[in-house]
Amino acid sequence: MQDDNKEPYILVTKEFEFDAAHQLPNYAGKCEQLHGHTFRIQVTVRSRIRADSGIAYDFLDLKKTVNDRVVDILDHSYLNDFIVHPSAENLCLWIWEKCGDLPLYEIKVWETPTSYATYREGL
Repeated sequence: MQDDNKEPYILVTKEFEFDAAHQLPNYAGKCEQLHGHTFRIQVTVRSRIRADSGIAYDFLDLKKTVNDRVVDILDHSYLNDFIVHPSAENLCLWIWEKCGDLPLYEIKVWETPTSYATYREGL
């Protein structure tokens, strides 16, 4: 099917932070022990700019949805209560599932300022 809409897609991204503890079962290293992080996540949606408003996806709507479905649940939690192997990679997939009705493009999860995982459908 051909897409007759010539308007370009825009990527809209919102960042979030939360603090949580986890441990990585079956991991040979320090992260096997209980520890915590200040996690940073980026949620990116893909949409076309609406002619009536000039907005592709409202930042406030994205903020409310991700806070309600992800941040408010995981903040100051023990991630192993939600994810059996709570790696950054699996956290990406968990967030994708919780926000799956959004026009998602990409999820990024940082465990540290220099270490993150990325999920995009079809990767």
